Amino acid sequence: MSSESETETEIQTLPLDAWHRGKGARMVPFAGYAMPIQYAADHGGGIVAEHEWTREHAGLFDVSHMGQLMVTGENAAAALETLVPGAIASLKPGRVRYTLLLNEDGGVIDDLMVTNATPWIDGDEETGTEGHWGEPAYYLVVNGATKWDDIGHLREHLPDDVTLTHMDEQALIALQGPQAAAALTRVMRGVPESLVFMQSTTHDFGEWPLRVTRSGYTGEDGFEISVPAEFAQGLADRLCAEIEVRPAGLGARDSLRLEAGLPLYGHDMDENIDPVSADLTFALTKKRRETGGWMGHEPVAKVLEQGPEQKRVGLILEGRLPAREGAEVFVGDRQVGRITSGGFSPTLGHPIAMAYIDADHTGEGTALEVAVRNKRLAAKVAPMPFVPHRYYRGS
Repeated sequence: MSSESETETEIQTLPLDAWHRGKGARMVPFAGYAMPIQYAADHGGGIVAEHEWTREHAGLFDVSHMGQLMVTGENAAAALETLVPGAIASLKPGRVRYTLLLNEDGGVIDDLMVTNATPWIDGDEETGTEGHWGEPAYYLVVNGATKWDDIGHLREHLPDDVTLTHMDEQALIALQGPQAAAALTRVMRGVPESLVFMQSTTHDFGEWPLRVTRSGYTGEDGFEISVPAEFAQGLADRLCAEIEVRPAGLGARDSLRLEAGLPLYGHDMDENIDPVSADLTFALTKKRRETGGWMGHEPVAKVLEQGPEQKRVGLILEGRLPAREGAEVFVGDRQVGRITSGGFSPTLGHPIAMAYIDADHTGEGTALEVAVRNKRLAAKVAPMPFVPHRYYRGS
């Protein structure tokens, strides 16, 4: 998901801004918002501490900078399928799909999650009305730094009979980690047990109308909870009252997603990179690769057929010195790639990175060198995720 440089006048505050500051958060500009990068030590904070707590227990992340959109109308699914390569029309109510917004050249405008949020309308015995599905509705979560461009792109290309609503009065809280379900079960009885990975439901928690989705950006089991901004602090306090839960910031979120091998928009992919080169072919629904009908299909199909010139791969580096974004990758004297995300892995105890590497040097175990501080660090191509995903897919 994405970051960018901003001036002081452009920075917006999150609904939980005062809550974060009250817990000693160090706030930094990210995607147009003041965001917590880490919390004070007396709140169990620090990037490594928050990373490890999330891996072992449950971290609470404020991701309210993300864009939350609703697309409605009888033709909503068909309209979305002209813009994304994922199968939307076959997505059942309550199911979630990761997909991509592409431009006409096949470059990635954004990556996003799409949920079939079509509501079920209960029947009425008195009037004899039977229960039925309401107007088709699709809930989209897009990146914070790109959401305004995404909204403009969608409004330009969606037909007039499809309505796009920016849910700008909603906050979004992510509860991530192996004990997230246990904590959430005590706060909202019944919801975690009813969901598996990439499922979503609505839930009225007292006066708080919520959408709860079992997904996240850490590689761990977890949930993303959309809540009206006015109730966000109450929900955050209630969750953090559970013994398993502590707040976690952007620093831990970044190191967790890197270990999970998950790309960050604006770094590991952008409008100049196609899904095949980005190793996101799984997001191109197999049948739709052949049938097409979505923006960017022809150039993407060409890359699928011919193979990419470069590909996103994982790298493991020797020693303890991490390689950061922009570091050049070599075979001998020839540059063959560039690091797009990198850092020290708290879980593994050594540096890891993602890089775009010339296709003929992307085989697992290929020996490479990374230029860092006028040194050449030994590295090798490694499979991702670096740390296995622990999504809950059912017993």
